[in-house]
Amino acid sequence: MNATLTWQQKMHIYTLEAKTEFLKVFRMPAFAIPSLIFPMMFYIFFALVFNRGGMNGQVPMYMLATYGVFGIIGPAIFAFGVGVAIEKDQGWLALKQCSPMPISAYFFARIVTAMLFALIIVISLFTIGALFGNVRMTSSQWLFTLILLILGCLPFCAIGLWLGLALKGQTAPAVVNLIYLPMAFLSGLWIPIQMFPAALQNAAWALPPFHLAQLVLKIQDNDLGYPWWVHTGILLVMTLIFLFLAMRAFKKISESK
Repeated sequence: MNATLTWQQKMHIYTLEAKTEFLKVFRMPAFAIPSLIFPMMFYIFFALVFNRGGMNGQVPMYMLATYGVFGIIGPAIFAFGVGVAIEKDQGWLALKQCSPMPISAYFFARIVTAMLFALIIVISLFTIGALFGNVRMTSSQWLFTLILLILGCLPFCAIGLWLGLALKGQTAPAVVNLIYLPMAFLSGLWIPIQMFPAALQNAAWALPPFHLAQLVLKIQDNDLGYPWWVHTGILLVMTLIFLFLAMRAFKKISESK
């Protein structure tokens, strides 16, 4: 039946699915409130309140990049890692597969939702940093930071999708939290990576948030100095690996029905 749909009809389906998914998630306080409030709260505490002695804009600007990365990871990895796992166990994923709607619209809607949440978070951090943290950047720096953080959702959507398809709904929240928080800390999102022991600095190269943070910091000239294409290439490879794992998990689920 999907083959009979016109391009306009498919776009309409994708748009409606994305709209309803965003509204559904936005109306879930257990997801929406922590996703939107925690990054701003941490940024205010660590970049502004605890840094009153150095409010020249440098530390708030640096942490704007790292907490921006921290902020966009949450909606991406939880929307897929927890949301897909729960809906899979409840039978919603199977229902979507049986419906005339292309199953890709289901995953597209979750990506759009993660990006919209990321947009709200990043704009909020921008506003706080500019008004209260004395953050000053050029127009191109603000724009490139925004675009990079929004696109930076994609690797974590891939990670979350694999987790959501591989985990049970009951265990997914705990497992995702066990991955999300240590991964963020060890990537230097809360404390500058330069303050870590050499062994932990080397280990951070295996973590996607580290590479995204370095790309965002490069816009400010506050990164470690490695070429942008190194971090971009590693992120791309990691994204493809997790997409491959997610496809295998999805195929296994489909074959078991």
